[in-house]
Amino acid sequence: MPKNIINRFKGMPLLHFILLLSVGYLVISLLVIFIISANVKHKAIEDLSREDARQSAELIFQSLYSVMSDGWDKKEILTTIERLNKAAPKMDIMVYRGKPVVKEFGDIPGEAKIRNSDPLIRQALDNGKEILRTSDSNIRFIYPVIVSKKCTRCHEEATPGDVNGVIDIRYPIENLKVSLSLIINIMLGYFILIMALLFTGLFFKLKAFVVKPIIALATVMGEITHNADLSKRVKHGGWIREVHHLTDYFNRMLVTLQDFQYRLEELTVRDPLTGLYNRRKFEHFLDYEVDRATRHSRCFCLIMIDLDNFKHINDTYGHPIGDMALQKLSLLLKNETRKTDVIARLGGDEFAIILPETDFDRGLSFAEKLRHILMNSALELPDCKIRISGSFGVVSYPQNGDGVENLNIAMDVAMYKAKRSGKNCVAILEDNENGAEMEIFKKGESLRLALEEGRVTAFLQPIVGIPGSLFAYEVLARIDEQGKYITADEFIHAAEELGLTIELDSDVFKKGIAYLADHPSETTKLFFNLASRTLANQETIREMVAFARKMGISLNRIVFEITEREALPRISELSLLIDELHEFGIEFALDDFGSGFSSFLYLKYLAVDYVKIEGSFIRQIAVDRRDRIMVEHIASIANQFGIKTIAEMVEDEETSQLLQTYGINYAQGYYYGHPTPSKPIILQPKPQREEAFE
Repeated sequence: MPKNIINRFKGMPLLHFILLLSVGYLVISLLVIFIISANVKHKAIEDLSREDARQSAELIFQSLYSVMSDGWDKKEILTTIERLNKAAPKMDIMVYRGKPVVKEFGDIPGEAKIRNSDPLIRQALDNGKEILRTSDSNIRFIYPVIVSKKCTRCHEEATPGDVNGVIDIRYPIENLKVSLSLIINIMLGYFILIMALLFTGLFFKLKAFVVKPIIALATVMGEITHNADLSKRVKHGGWIREVHHLTDYFNRMLVTLQDFQYRLEELTVRDPLTGLYNRRKFEHFLDYEVDRATRHSRCFCLIMIDLDNFKHINDTYGHPIGDMALQKLSLLLKNETRKTDVIARLGGDEFAIILPETDFDRGLSFAEKLRHILMNSALELPDCKIRISGSFGVVSYPQNGDGVENLNIAMDVAMYKAKRSGKNCVAILEDNENGAEMEIFKKGESLRLALEEGRVTAFLQPIVGIPGSLFAYEVLARIDEQGKYITADEFIHAAEELGLTIELDSDVFKKGIAYLADHPSETTKLFFNLASRTLANQETIREMVAFARKMGISLNRIVFEITEREALPRISELSLLIDELHEFGIEFALDDFGSGFSSFLYLKYLAVDYVKIEGSFIRQIAVDRRDRIMVEHIASIANQFGIKTIAEMVEDEETSQLLQTYGINYAQGYYYGHPTPSKPIILQPKPQREEAFE
């Protein structure tokens, strides 16, 4: 179809299309009806006129035969024909003699001339067959009279089968008699035919113009859904405006989705600020590089960069300037590295570089080069120039690790060493450092993963009043490793070294509070061990207080434990915190009392509510007189200060009986109960008015 016609139809509204299609098919149907009706009319006229004329001819013949059978002459024949013409004024009846009659009885004057000049009459006389001719207004029927045996009685010269003559009947078409049933049948047939044509045409046109584009659209949708391929497009939008718009907007939507997909893919692998790869993509490249280096027995280097004091830049110049500095640094790193090197921003002010096919010495040299360039470069920013230094950690495969996990830990250890060495330096791992340092980071990574996955579990060990009633629980942290619980002794040092104690204390505190909320009938207290970093972080303490209130737990059921080692460096700040939290009902316990040289000094400056006597004094109290003297004096001094005492590591009945004689208030240990996991419960906080924590 020509393009100008397609363009003319493209964009046509569906309503207009259906209207135009209906009108078009109506016109076509009328033309078909007209053509068919003309043919049917002609055929009907022929059939009806033949039958009608034959009947008339038979009647005329019978009339003439009755006259002839009584003995007739030419005059009587002509009179009978004239009488028949008068009886049917619109019908013209003529009778012409055939050869047998002319031979036997002679011809009628003037008839031979007419007979010879009319080819139809001659044809009927010759072959003895009926002839019907119709026009728009008249019907002519020539009926041959065939000689039968009966006729030979009068026509001795004739033989059966001869044509004795013809009857020529002419009359107008309006005289044709049509039956009502025939008319109804014809009209019904026309109607059925028209409707069939109309619906057939509409079906195929709608299928071509509406259904086909929608099927194409659905096919593309199915391919996109099955193959996740947004590059597919619907090629034909159809002639109908709505269908054309549907396919056009669908293609535009695919373009938009494809753009969004590209941006989303970029966001999943790229850092939006610097355009460098993110940590997720870096891990992917590192895994690939390990496989490649292993397969080809090659080495490569990793460089980790942590900017020194970058927080000071954000605080001094603002975060927008800090972001611009990171962007400038990213450009600097790109300019100094090879195209095959992988640069990633791991987060914040941390960057990492993979140097494929680079041995350790070249990697170390390149890290020193980067450090000097960074230290001597002034980053040009809109309002100022900023100089930045960085701490660099360099590790090599397979020297410092034979897998992704070990290499990541090695990088953390090297960076930790660089930070401890005074920053603005390049640190590497010595052979004797690999074991102990990496073990700390392995445990730290295990703890971090357990916190992320919710595998840190709160265990509860009972604290009982002497002689034996339940008073409280000490909440202890455990890590669930496939059903096996790892005690805090295995990971607490790594948590302290890597700064995970705040997150660990917060997680254990929330799970302990959840236990109290799930057991509203209990009146027991909970003792929580807090690290010095947690106690120093007022925001974390505020969050703990707020969480307990939201869960509907009275604050006087909470006891924070501090150790002598934690209290010594910041005794004055800790004294203020204890006084502040006492106003809310929170109590404090001094843990491992007696383990340090200044234990009794803390009782003077810290208003604690409990002292937990070091377990090494309790365990041998039944057999060691010196331990009994120490415990007796600690209990006496604590009672005089109004401080309650708790004996740790009570493991037998004899020890429990001795503690009663020394005036110890509470005790805990395996004799009273082993630590057991608290039931993991998800609770909705109870609405409660919060008081400001100043």
